[in-house]
Amino acid sequence: MRLVHAVTAAAGAFWLNVGYTPLHQSGKAVPLPYLLWNLTDFYLIQEVVWNYGAGVAGRRFLSPRNEKFLWFVKNADDYVFNLDAIRDPDVKYPRQYKNGRLKVNPLGKNPTDVWQFAKVTSGYQRSSAERTPHPAQFPEALIERVVLASSEKNAVLLDPFSGSGTTAVVAAKTGRRSIGIEISGEYCDLAVSRYLAKKESLSGLLLQ
Repeated sequence: MRLVHAVTAAAGAFWLNVGYTPLHQSGKAVPLPYLLWNLTDFYLIQEVVWNYGAGVAGRRFLSPRNEKFLWFVKNADDYVFNLDAIRDPDVKYPRQYKNGRLKVNPLGKNPTDVWQFAKVTSGYQRSSAERTPHPAQFPEALIERVVLASSEKNAVLLDPFSGSGTTAVVAAKTGRRSIGIEISGEYCDLAVSRYLAKKESLSGLLLQ
């Protein structure tokens, strides 16, 4: 976290996603964000909860269906937040007027801090279209919301644990550049192949 802070742009953001840990006699599954939120020079804007629809089933506890993100920024008074880029068009009353003026933004409403995106699933007849061999792959739609909200076009995205390369794929899709770091050579190759395939598909669309 210290190293990421050192290379983050002045108006940049740091999105942290980590799981949970047992704490001996204190707790079975304590979310790591609760232990990390104040151990950095970043400023915490808020926690975002990712709610997904599939996962393990508990017998002596509630079945887990969420992961936590901590949204940090480097400068509390000056940071990128592109609300219009991530507005939710699913508005219950989109044509509400007051004193002759439309009350609702025509682009949609501000998303809540609970995000509902389906997991990247595997298995016969239920595997997601974007599924790769990586066991903990983020859905592109989830990372795309983070990227659109917290960066401008041509910005550089740093993913220190790039895994299957979803951040790089989203960077290509949204007009950003990316730097990925990954300890596994197998996943590095996977990330590069996904990135190149995305770039090729985008080039094909532009040519058409």
